[in-house]
Amino acid sequence: MTTAAVEPIRQFIEYARTLKGDEKGEAQVFCDRLFKAFGHGGYKEAGATLEFRVKGTKSTKFADLLWRPRLLMEMKKRGEKLQKHYTQAFEYWLQLVPQRPRYVILCNFDEFWIYDFDLQLNDPVDKVTLEELPQRYTAFNFLFPVEKKPQFGNNRVDVTRAAAANVAGVFNSLVARGEDREQAQRFALQCVVAMFSEDAELLPRGLFSELLDDCKRGESTYDLVGGLFRQMNSQSPAKGGRFKGVRYFNGGIFQTVNPWS
Repeated sequence: MTTAAVEPIRQFIEYARTLKGDEKGEAQVFCDRLFKAFGHGGYKEAGATLEFRVKGTKSTKFADLLWRPRLLMEMKKRGEKLQKHYTQAFEYWLQLVPQRPRYVILCNFDEFWIYDFDLQLNDPVDKVTLEELPQRYTAFNFLFPVEKKPQFGNNRVDVTRAAAANVAGVFNSLVARGEDREQAQRFALQCVVAMFSEDAELLPRGLFSELLDDCKRGESTYDLVGGLFRQMNSQSPAKGGRFKGVRYFNGGIFQTVNPWS
C-alpha cells in the first residue's frame, strides 16, 4: 500500500480519537469508518451486518458486527479489559454456522485483539493499537475488498531472524543445485534489501511477503520476484497491477536480475 493509500487509515485514526469510546452510542459509527478506511463504502456496502442476532441455547444475543465469512467484531467501551470478553466472543463464534467467520476482533476503540480460532483458541494471533494501524494494517488484510493473507505477529526480531534464515536457505539451495555462486549471492542480497525496504515502507507494505506466499502456493518465482526486482530497477512506474507503487531503486543492486523458478 502506498503512502497515499494509507491516508484513509490515518483519517480513521484522527476520527476515532474524537470519540468518547461509548460502546452503545459510538460502536456502529466506529465500525463503519473502519470499513471505509480499508476501501469500502462502509460496512453496509461491504455486506456486513450490525447487531446480528445470535441464537443460543437459552437466549438470543446480538453480535456488534458480522461479515460472513470473514469477520465477527465485538466492541467494548474505551478502557475496557478485552480479555474479560474472550468467552463471549468465542461463544458467539461457535453459534455462527454455517459460514462461521474466519477472524474475530475484540476492540475497545484503542486496541484490536485479533483471533483466528482455527489456529489457536486461547490467545490472539495479534494485538494492534489504534496508533499502530498505519504500520500494522497488514494484520487486517482480510478487511480489504480483495482479501489478502494477513501478516500477524508483533515480534519483529523473530520474524527478521526467520526471514534471514530463509534467505540463507535459498542461497544454499541455489548453490547446491549448481547455480552460479555470484548470481545466487546477488539474488539473496536483493531479497534482503526487499525485506527491509518493505519494513521501511520503501516498498508497499506487505508486498514482498505476499509475493513469497504466492510463490509457496505454486506461482512462478521467475514472474513474481523477478518482476518485482525489474520494477525496482525501472525509472518508469507501473501504472497498474501488483507492482503499482513500487519506486525506483537507484543504487545498482537491481541492475542485474537473475530470478529462478
